[in-house]
Amino acid sequence: MRPRTKFCAVLAVTTLLTGAGVVVALGAAAAPVRSGGGPGVTAGDPSRLPADPRRMESLGRGVVAVRSSGSQVLVSWRLLGLDPAGIGFNVYRATGGGAAVKLNPSPLTGGTNYTDGSANLGQSNTYHVRPVVNGAEQAPSRSFTLSANHATEPVVRVPLRAGGAVKFVWVGDLDGDGEYDYVLDRQTSPQTVEAYRGNGQFLWSVNMGPNSTNQNNIEGGSATIDVGHNDGVTVYDLDSDGRAEVALRIANGVRFGNGTTFTNSDNNRQFIAILDGLTGAPRATAPVPTDYLADGPMYARFGVGHLDGVNPSLVAFMKNRIGSGDFNLMMTAWRFTGQSLSQQWKWLRGNQNTPDGHNTRIIDVDGDGRDEVAEIGFVLNGNGTLKYSLGPQGVIHGDRFHIAKMDPNRPGLQGYGVQQVNPSGLRQYYYDAANGSIIWRHVESGTADVGRGMAGDIDPRFPGMEVWSFSGLYNAPTNRLAEPNTSLQPWPQLGLWWDGDVTMELLNDGKIEKWNPNSPTASGSVPRLVSTWNYGAVNASQGVQPTFVGDILGDWREEVVYTNASYNELIIFTTNQPSGTRLYTLAHNPAYRNAMTLKGYMQSHHVDYFLGAGMSTPPRPNISYAAR
Repeated sequence: MRPRTKFCAVLAVTTLLTGAGVVVALGAAAAPVRSGGGPGVTAGDPSRLPADPRRMESLGRGVVAVRSSGSQVLVSWRLLGLDPAGIGFNVYRATGGGAAVKLNPSPLTGGTNYTDGSANLGQSNTYHVRPVVNGAEQAPSRSFTLSANHATEPVVRVPLRAGGAVKFVWVGDLDGDGEYDYVLDRQTSPQTVEAYRGNGQFLWSVNMGPNSTNQNNIEGGSATIDVGHNDGVTVYDLDSDGRAEVALRIANGVRFGNGTTFTNSDNNRQFIAILDGLTGAPRATAPVPTDYLADGPMYARFGVGHLDGVNPSLVAFMKNRIGSGDFNLMMTAWRFTGQSLSQQWKWLRGNQNTPDGHNTRIIDVDGDGRDEVAEIGFVLNGNGTLKYSLGPQGVIHGDRFHIAKMDPNRPGLQGYGVQQVNPSGLRQYYYDAANGSIIWRHVESGTADVGRGMAGDIDPRFPGMEVWSFSGLYNAPTNRLAEPNTSLQPWPQLGLWWDGDVTMELLNDGKIEKWNPNSPTASGSVPRLVSTWNYGAVNASQGVQPTFVGDILGDWREEVVYTNASYNELIIFTTNQPSGTRLYTLAHNPAYRNAMTLKGYMQSHHVDYFLGAGMSTPPRPNISYAAR
């Protein structure tokens, strides 16, 4: 067994927002600050917060370099959540295997990226950074090498073994080096799960066995993963030992990464397995509760949250069909200690009016430091009790919803959701995420399946975020059309922080776009920054989506992961645009990191502070790092 590890002390970092972006503010360390809370809740009230900070990954600098033009390289790296105030960075380059040379004359204290215009691009160039604290250089980061005569492209390419189509990729630090590695599915029959180091070194494969051959998207096999809005896989450091585990819903016949096979006499019985991230061997298994076993196997959605505010828990959303009509819904939480996997709680919907959708969000909705489990129409407390339901307010099933700090001037977080054929004509609604009170709703005549809904700050003329589906682009805090011509709105697919300002770009069917509020265009003609297919990327299996979106390399901006058409390469899009904006890595924001563990219908991730035009200083995350 791996030894229990210690956790570092919480360091302090403060930032200051200016018109030119976010820069470090020198001075004394700041006390922990928490945004949020509902009416009557004081943000950061010490009496309500957990005694200890939440345990999160000890990440490295994530250095990445792309050739951004014929003569320039953009080098980018992480500012960490607990970096001390005033930290600077020096950038080093080694050309052709030679000695490393410092590129900047004085430590960089702005955006955590650097444009190198003096490299000999006909040779390989290896980059690393050294933090500078109180004038003293610290240990060097891991390095990143840009090959000789590298293509001019905003892409990192990771080789894979040959195999079938890929629907999803998950990330986690499988080997404990502080950088993200990759876990992916293969949509073959039977299905498989594979793990790779960040450089593409193959680690292991799990064969999901004969009970994964039925891949019906509603009533599939007991070991089937990753169909429709179901996954049954996630990756996270569940025991806080510095290395990520892989959580997997399994059944009879699954062959693990170490070659052993899981056996059970009942093919319908399902179990949860926690796999060693380096070997794919099972470290613990536990049976799925059998409350609904009479109706057959249950599909699953997995995610991770800190339900007690400190320790990570695996959350499982599981459904099966009752005959050919309604669905059973069971939600459970699990704690893996490194030695055993135990069920923390179980919640059964039964006949309660608690509408679900195609996504789960695990986020602290009330500012008490502990995560809740949110569906499109209800929220569970971290102990598995019902916090509130939107069902009595007329909300039913819908495809997509968001929870974020949409209104910087209102306490707490807000939610936005869309509806599928609501008999009342309700199309979309905006609510207080702490208590479920609806702030505004849009009702139209007749019914409609509003299949898309998006939230993000894309119009700096109005305070807060915009929300939109298909009937207009609205400023969420004011419930007013940001663009009076409702045909001049972007498609409500995904958001992506890419170009370096704090408003959100858009990711729509392989296109990275920038909607311009001063010269708006229809959804089919939004100005395009990147066409991913020009670099060999193809949409993921079973949809028009990428396999993953999240902040996994470089500074705070997001990466988007596709495969090539042969499925033997991950194509990771990472920004090629410099930025003066300085923010700690989104992966150290609790709400955002939780969201990276969840799939369902792929949705944009959100931080738990307002990230957009006119934003205030982000609160320092109340976290500690697992030792590595």
